Amino acid sequence: MSLQHKNHVEEDVIINNLVTKICDLYSQISSLESLKPSKDVDTLFTELVHTCIPPCPKFDIDHLPKRVQNIRSNLIRLCGEAEGLLESHFSTILASYKNPLNNLKVFPYYNNYLKLGHLEYQILSQHLNNKQPKKIAFVGSGPLPLTSIVLASNHLTKTTFHNYDIDVSANSKASALMVNDDDLSTRMVFKSTDVMDVTSELSQYDVVFLAALVGLDKKDKVKVIEHLGKYMAPGSLLMLRSAHGARVFLYPVIDTDCDLQGFEVLSVFHPTDEIINSVVIARKHYSHNPKVLQMPSVNSSSSSLIAPFNCNCRMMIVHPNNCSHEIEAFNPLNIHGTMFEDKRS
Repeated sequence: MSLQHKNHVEEDVIINNLVTKICDLYSQISSLESLKPSKDVDTLFTELVHTCIPPCPKFDIDHLPKRVQNIRSNLIRLCGEAEGLLESHFSTILASYKNPLNNLKVFPYYNNYLKLGHLEYQILSQHLNNKQPKKIAFVGSGPLPLTSIVLASNHLTKTTFHNYDIDVSANSKASALMVNDDDLSTRMVFKSTDVMDVTSELSQYDVVFLAALVGLDKKDKVKVIEHLGKYMAPGSLLMLRSAHGARVFLYPVIDTDCDLQGFEVLSVFHPTDEIINSVVIARKHYSHNPKVLQMPSVNSSSSSLIAPFNCNCRMMIVHPNNCSHEIEAFNPLNIHGTMFEDKRS
C-alpha cells in the first residue's frame, strides 16, 4: 500500500468516526424535552463542540450521505434554538437590575465578548483606515446583543448601532437593557423587522454585521447576502460568520467563491484552535464591473493591528492572493468550556 493511499484510508477512518459520534450526539440532543439552559443541555452541547473543534481531514459536506446532511441541518437549527434560549434567559436576569449594563458580568461569557469585540474592532479599523463608522447595522442581534454593546461602549463610542431582529420579543428584551443608560439608550436602536423588507435604508450603514444564524440553510443565507449586496452602499463593509472543518455541523458555511456576488472578499479568518466561527470580511463593489484589488501579502506589520492582547488561541488569516498568516486570538471556551459564545450578537 502506498503512503498516499494509506493516508487516504486513515483520513476516511477519522472522518467516519467523527461523523458517527456527531450523529450520536445529535440523537441525544434531539431527544431532550427542552433546550433551555440546564445541566443536560450544557453537557451535550459542550461535548458536541469539543467533538467538532479539533482539526480534521478536509471533507466535502455536499458529498456526505443525505442522512448526515439532514442531521447537520437539524443540528444547526438546534444550536440556534439553544443559543437563543440562553440569551433570553440571561437578558431577563439582567433586566431585573436597576442598571443592567453595569452588571453584564452576570453573563458567564461576558469576558469573551470583551475580547471578541476588541478583535473585531481592530479588524474593522484596518479596513476603515482607522476611521470610526457613523452607523453600523447588526442583523440578527437577538435578546442579548453583547457584540453591539461592547463595540459601542468600548471602541466605537460615537457610532450609532441599528440592531435588526425579526423577533419582536427579542428586541423588546434587548432594548430594556438600555433604558437607564443615557448614552447607549440613544445610540442603540432596535428594529423589529425582517431585513429582507429593508431596502434603501441599508445604504446608510458603513458596516453591516450578519449573524451566523441568519439564514440557516444555504439558499436563505445567499438570498440575504444578495439582498444586502443590492442595497448596501458601494464601498461599505459586510462582516459575516462562517465555519470550516467539522464546525460546519454547528454553523452555516459561507462559500466565498460564489455566495458573495457583488462583494470583494478582503479577508477570511479561519480559527485553528477553539474559536468556533470563521469570519469573512467583504466590501461592496463600487461598480457592476469592479476591478478586484490585490491585497498585500500578510506580514508582521499587516497583522500586528489585529493581535495586541494576550490570548491562547490561533487563527489563520487567508487573503484573496492566497497568502496566509497565523495570529493570536482569544479562546472562547477558556472559561467554562461551553459552546454558547458569540454566535448572534
